Amino acid sequence: MQWKIPLSDIDLGQDEIDAVIEVLKSKWLTMGEVTHNFEGAFAEYLDVKHAFAVANGTAALHIAHQVLGITESDEVICPSLTFVATANSILYTGAVPVFADVTSLDDLNISPESVLQKITPKTKAITVVHYGGYPCDMDKIMQMAKKHNVYVVEDAAHAPGAEFDGKKLGTIGDIGCFSFFSNKNMTTGEGGMVVTDNDDIAEKIKRIRSHGMTTLTWDRHKGHAYSYDVMDLGFNYRLDEMRATIGIVQLKKLDDNNLLRKKMVDTYRKMLSDANEIAIPFGSCKEDASYYIFPILLNSRINRTKFIDKMRMRGIQTSIHYPPVHLFSFYREKFGYKAGALPITEDICKREVTLPLYPSMGFKAIEYIVRTIKSLID
Repeated sequence: MQWKIPLSDIDLGQDEIDAVIEVLKSKWLTMGEVTHNFEGAFAEYLDVKHAFAVANGTAALHIAHQVLGITESDEVICPSLTFVATANSILYTGAVPVFADVTSLDDLNISPESVLQKITPKTKAITVVHYGGYPCDMDKIMQMAKKHNVYVVEDAAHAPGAEFDGKKLGTIGDIGCFSFFSNKNMTTGEGGMVVTDNDDIAEKIKRIRSHGMTTLTWDRHKGHAYSYDVMDLGFNYRLDEMRATIGIVQLKKLDDNNLLRKKMVDTYRKMLSDANEIAIPFGSCKEDASYYIFPILLNSRINRTKFIDKMRMRGIQTSIHYPPVHLFSFYREKFGYKAGALPITEDICKREVTLPLYPSMGFKAIEYIVRTIKSLID
C-alpha cells in the first residue's frame, strides 16, 4: 500500500551510498577495519570502554545474557511490554523470563516495585527496556540489583542517544544492547551493538560473537596471526563492513535527528492536548529521551481496530507497540501465563496505538494526522 504518511522513514542519503561503494571497492566485506572504526565511534559517543558490533539487536541481547553466565537454573526479570526478542534472548540461554508489570499509564517502563516482587533466589539478572526511548528509573533498578546481587542488562534498542541523569542509556547497567534495524533512530538495515565498561565481560563478548575464536579472519589477513584457538561455544554474530560504514554515517546524524523527533513529539502533544479521548504517555518524563515512537492510549470506549482501519483508509499508517509477550501462544503454552497477571501492561496493550514519527515527516503531516484523529473521535 502507498501510504500518505508512513509510520517511519529512513534518513538515508548520498553519504551512506558513497560509504558503501568505498567498502565494495576495497573488496573486504566481512568484519574488519571499518567495523572496528564503527565500534570505536559508538563507544566514544556513549563514553563507554567497549563496544562490539553484531548482526542484529537480538544477537546483542543473546550475547548479553550468555556472557553473564545465565543458564537453565536461572530466572531473568523483564517487561512483557516489549518486542518478543527481549524475552526470547533469555530463553536462548535456557533461563526463564519472569515478567514484571510496567509503572503506570503514563510511564510505560518496567516498574521497580513490580521487579522487587518478582525477585527470588533464582533471579540472575534484571533486563530493562527503555520503552520508546524514554529512560527507566535506573537509580532504583541499580540499587535493587546491587542489594540482591544480580546483573542488569539494558535493552536500549529504542534509545540511542537518550540519557538518564546525564549518562547515556546502555552504559548504566552491566551490559547495554542496541538495535540498528531499519526503523530505528539510526539504522544499518540489520545490525546491533553490545557495550560494557567491564573488561572481563568485554573479553567474553569479543570471543562469543565469532565462534569463540581467539583471532579473527581480519587479524590473519593483516598478518597479526596465522592460527586460532576456540575458547568458548560461540556464535556467528558478526557485522559486515557495508552495514558498519552505514552506521558510521548514521551515528553522525543521530543527535540532530533525535532533536527533530523531539520537536515532532512536542507538536503532537500540543495539538492533541484538547483530545480528551486520548492519553499521551511520558508526559512527566524530565530526562533526555530519544523519541523512537509516539504512543497514545485510546479511551477504552474506542474500538481500536476500527480506529486503525479508518486511519489506514485516510493514508495514515499506525502500529501497536506491543502485544504483551506473556500472552503469546508460545509463552502461554510453555509457562502457563494467563490474562490478568500484569494488569497495567494488559490494559495498555489493549488501548495503545503508535502514530507516525520520523525526522523528515514535517509539521503539516502532524496537522493532518491530528485533524484526522479528532474527526474520528468526534
